[in-house]
Amino acid sequence: MSTGPVIAHLGRPGGDGAGFAALRCAFRERNPEHDVAWYPAVAALEAEDSHRIAFVASADGGSSVGDILVMRPGARRSLRRPADLLVFTLPEAVPEDVPDEIRPDHDPRITDTPGGCAEEEDAYRRICLTWLQDNGPYTYHALNAHRVRMWDSFSHYHPADDGFDEMYLVQEVRPGGHIVVSAHRERIETPDEVTREEAAGLLDRLHPEVGDLVFIPRGVIHRGVGGVLAHVITVPGFRPGCEVGVDHHLRAIGERLGMGADDGLMWQESASRGPMIK
Repeated sequence: MSTGPVIAHLGRPGGDGAGFAALRCAFRERNPEHDVAWYPAVAALEAEDSHRIAFVASADGGSSVGDILVMRPGARRSLRRPADLLVFTLPEAVPEDVPDEIRPDHDPRITDTPGGCAEEEDAYRRICLTWLQDNGPYTYHALNAHRVRMWDSFSHYHPADDGFDEMYLVQEVRPGGHIVVSAHRERIETPDEVTREEAAGLLDRLHPEVGDLVFIPRGVIHRGVGGVLAHVITVPGFRPGCEVGVDHHLRAIGERLGMGADDGLMWQESASRGPMIK
């Protein structure tokens, strides 16, 4: 079973069949009764006897990048223009009050909601499918999604027992934008034991491209920096209390060893002042 992030470069010419196959395998292994498929440049989704959620990754007119299509059993969807779609098959029915199309940039019920991975006042963060009605108009527990531009999110992971796996469907990257990840959660959570040699290799930096799909399993520390716009997709839904921050541990390591960003060790300042769980 995969314990680290898996990346499929779907936006590259010709796609990334091997990368997506590895990502799909890791996702299905960790999430029984779920599936994910990639449909490049399709004009329609044929009817199936399953509940599906499709994310528009690229489009030429008609649908917009960031739109979500809800496909209920027996439904067929024709698109006005061909589009690239990331499609999840899910074991639970989508509630009837969720519309067949969710358009985060056009739906007046979906507004900017700072928080989570984008807390600044002028944050772009639009909650499309949520666990709690208080957070957005459309609730669904088998999958949640919010579209967000991550400038300086806090470093965190989702617990293995009651957390969720996460995917970033990358839709824009500002110069210098990147994703920080780490599979060394246990070492980071014991900051007094980390050596200087270890500390330099605790964090990895991914430099995503538009069209990348990044799979982040439960337990993997992650953080978006520098302006990465992505549809953040969680399976199952984004349960409250399942974002466990580690910036205070990273800061403790850095201060004890006299290390910082130039040494490969970085943390979000505001989240490093003490334990944080959201």
